[in-house]
This record gives sequence, C-alpha cells and structure tokens, in this order.
Amino acid sequence: MNFDITKLQHALSTYMCAEVKLEAKNGCLISVETPFFFADGDPYQIYIQEMPGGLIRLSDMGHTMMHLSYENDVDKFRTGTRGKLLEQILAEMSVEEDNGAFFIETPIEEIGQNIFRLGQALTKVYDLSFLNRSRNESTFYEDLQEELFKVVGEDKVVKDYFYDKMENAQDYPIDYRIEGKHAPLFLFGIPNKDKARLTTMIIERLLRVEADFDSLLIFSDLGAIPKQDLARLSNAGGEIISSLDAKRDFSRKLLRKISLN
Repeated sequence: MNFDITKLQHALSTYMCAEVKLEAKNGCLISVETPFFFADGDPYQIYIQEMPGGLIRLSDMGHTMMHLSYENDVDKFRTGTRGKLLEQILAEMSVEEDNGAFFIETPIEEIGQNIFRLGQALTKVYDLSFLNRSRNESTFYEDLQEELFKVVGEDKVVKDYFYDKMENAQDYPIDYRIEGKHAPLFLFGIPNKDKARLTTMIIERLLRVEADFDSLLIFSDLGAIPKQDLARLSNAGGEIISSLDAKRDFSRKLLRKISLN
C-alpha cells in the first residue's frame, strides 16, 4: 500500500470540517471513521481500497444493506416503489453497487467530497427503511397485496373488481374480491381519509342494491383517519384491521371469512 495516511487524513479533515480518523485494517483496506451514524447509533462503515490507474474506491463493503437486514426484508428494497427509489438515489449520487456494496471510485484529490457524497447516499438508502413504518400510498398497496397473496394465494384473488349488478359499477371499484365461506369477501385498502370516504360510498352503494357480500377494511394507519370519516365508515360496515403491522390479525380475520377450497 502506497498511501500516506497522514496526508489523506489532513485532506479529509479540511474538507469536512470534522474529525476524521483513518486506520489501516489490513494490507488492502483503510477504514474511515466519519461523523456519519445510523439512527440506532451505529457508525457508517466506509473503507478505502486502492484501485488500478491511481484511483481509490470508497466502499461500505455491504455493511449498509446488512444493517438494514436486521429489521427489514431487504428483498423489498429491490422491487416496487422502494426499488425505484433505490435506483434513483444511486443515480443521483453517482454511486455504484456491487453485490450489495455501495461504492465510488475517485482520484485521491477528490476523496473528501466523495466520502461526503457516499455518506449522503448511505443516509438516503437507510431512510428507505422508514417506508416500513410510515407507508406512503404506493408502498401501502404493494405491501397489502404482498401480505394478501401470502395468506390467500394470488390465484384466489380478483384485483380491481367491479360488482356489475349495479348501475355505473365502474365508478365503485373494489380493491380485491375473494370467494368467501358464506358470501364474496370484498377487501379494501385504506391509506388515507379520501379512500376512507370513497370506501364508505362504495359499501353504502352495495348495501343499497342489496348485494350479498362480506367486507374487510385494512388501514395503513387507523389513527391517522379523522374521527368523523372513521365513524361513517364503521357505520357502513366491515371488519377492521388497524394496520398492516398487525399481521396475525390480518391473517386470522381473513382466513375466518374466506374459502380456500
């Protein structure tokens, strides 16, 4: 290894106005201690590796994805809305990925700004985990469908169903129809107050034409729905699941209503 660690450390400290420590880990790597930390207090892991052509590689060596895997299914970060956001983050920050490791290759003269850029990218990637706790509308529907298919099986679910025995049925979409034990089960996902109001209208419309059905209402966050909207929806009918985090309730209430034969 031909690096002058003291010189590198001075360059980094000057650029970032923060204390940066370098430590040789073995004959091939130097670890970089930065002020970047995950929400649980663990520091970011960033390493310097010498590359051909006078370049150096700044890499997290896969630590960020491993850290996310402690509390998340990291496969979700490769598909759907999360997958698109991950691709967008890497493109915006000009960060590459190799088998789960995020890295930037840079000349030594630009190491300071690129460590800062890699730290920003790792922060954005880590923030994707918050979509599990505060789902936006698109990821809520993705997660709802994933959980539904796990319990029921995709072949038993009709998505975007319309009850064609009433006028203007296309104006009253039903998220999912599943064959029930006593009547068809109409399942609605409710990520916000607007969907709560629409679902109330749809159920009332179905009741008005005397449709034979059972219903199940899955909220993204029951506590976020205004009380009046929730009261109207509860009066219309339907069993409630407060959030997708209540996986056992979701499975139990769903299996109690449907026929898997």
